Amino acid sequence: MEYLDFELPIKELEDQLDKCLIIGEESDVDVSKTCKNIEKKLEKTRKDIYCNLTPWQRVQLSRHPSRPYTLDYINAICGDTFFELHGDRNVKDDKAMIGGLGKIGDQSYMFIGQQKGYNTKTRQYRNFGMSNPEGYRKALRLMKMAEKFKIPVVTLLDTPGAYPGLEAEERGQGEAIARNIFEMTRLKTPIITVVIGEGASGGALGIGVGDRVYMLENTWYTVISPESCSSILWRSWDHKEEAANALKLTAFDMKKQKLIDDIIKEPFGGAHSNRNGAYQIVEDAIVNAYLELKDLSLDELVAKRMAKYEAMGVFKE
Repeated sequence: MEYLDFELPIKELEDQLDKCLIIGEESDVDVSKTCKNIEKKLEKTRKDIYCNLTPWQRVQLSRHPSRPYTLDYINAICGDTFFELHGDRNVKDDKAMIGGLGKIGDQSYMFIGQQKGYNTKTRQYRNFGMSNPEGYRKALRLMKMAEKFKIPVVTLLDTPGAYPGLEAEERGQGEAIARNIFEMTRLKTPIITVVIGEGASGGALGIGVGDRVYMLENTWYTVISPESCSSILWRSWDHKEEAANALKLTAFDMKKQKLIDDIIKEPFGGAHSNRNGAYQIVEDAIVNAYLELKDLSLDELVAKRMAKYEAMGVFKE
């Protein structure tokens, strides 16, 4: 298992516990009391760390290499019922944006989300989870298909941002994202959105307009990454922690500002520490959201969605 910088005290205690257990197995020395003391200290250290996470530490957890990605959630939730659909019917199939039909119980859903890679080869194949315009157009095509067949849409957000390359701009990156936002506001089928990792900029917002928007506890959602914000304001990445604090990017900040509907609590230690637990929690959130939305008429569904987004940013002086 990989550890982040702030998790190193946990690693040290776990290593001590392993060595203590090995000594007990390989000798006649009674180490049970020592092991119990280490276990108590380990439990306290975990609570001290995970109950007092800074915004930057939550950003780090959202990028943990062992954290589940979109396809992990879909395959765990839908099993063999998931059927991936490809292509935008215009340019090509964007491997950073995946989508397809799957079932939870007897209910079909259209799943759409950004997919990252697990190693160097797959990260390049998935373009590090950064979609091109054809990815957003593929997503819109699948949403329109879901609308036609009255299938609810589930979008899973996990991207460092839309691809910023020249060729993406030449093919209309900004227009593709704007078109998705516009179409999603009036899509006549329920839309359930879950931020499962990074929610950066228009790259996330391009599939992020939903009737219910949830964030996992250790995720972030903002217009720019802390590193890029630091680079612009201070001409250096050295102030990324300060930028993370200022951006108010955590799930708790989003909930306080009424920009999301709810926070999905992760297994203690993060989604990567108990992947099966994380899958079940997300599945439950999707099912409960659909139960809340399925009896609304289509006109009422769209009206409530529009009212929700129109109310964002309203303040009194």
